[in-house]
Amino acid sequence: MEGDDELKDLYRETLLDYFHSGAHKGTLDPADLRMRGINPVCGDEIEMTANLTGDRLTAIRFSGHGCVISQASCAMLAEALEGASVEQARLLAAEFKNMMLSQGEPSLSEQLSSVTALAGVRKIATRVKCATLAWNTLLQGLNGHFNAHV
Repeated sequence: MEGDDELKDLYRETLLDYFHSGAHKGTLDPADLRMRGINPVCGDEIEMTANLTGDRLTAIRFSGHGCVISQASCAMLAEALEGASVEQARLLAAEFKNMMLSQGEPSLSEQLSSVTALAGVRKIATRVKCATLAWNTLLQGLNGHFNAHV
């Protein structure tokens, strides 16, 4: 199917664009949240920092190394969730993870439209871990921060 190949090429190009982009790369200092995620299966390592104003994620940055999928997913997360409330971030992360674990047609809210390019990854279980690393790391950081401040 020619259309399927064109779509795969578009998704591959989108992932490479996010991988090469400098947007959201770096470290916030000072940072309200500092999170570290490791995928031992393929060696991806990320550090995410975020700042909060009230219940909003006002800035998200990431650094580290890993495959195109994990690094592109970090950039997509930062782009989609910067400015979101903590509750929105949790809901959107759950929505993303649900999409990655389902086999149906990806259906995502407008705020996550850019991550549709990761839907093709779902066919390879080990790559799903690459795509969800940033999202799991953020959720763990949010849970740790807010549980510690209760």
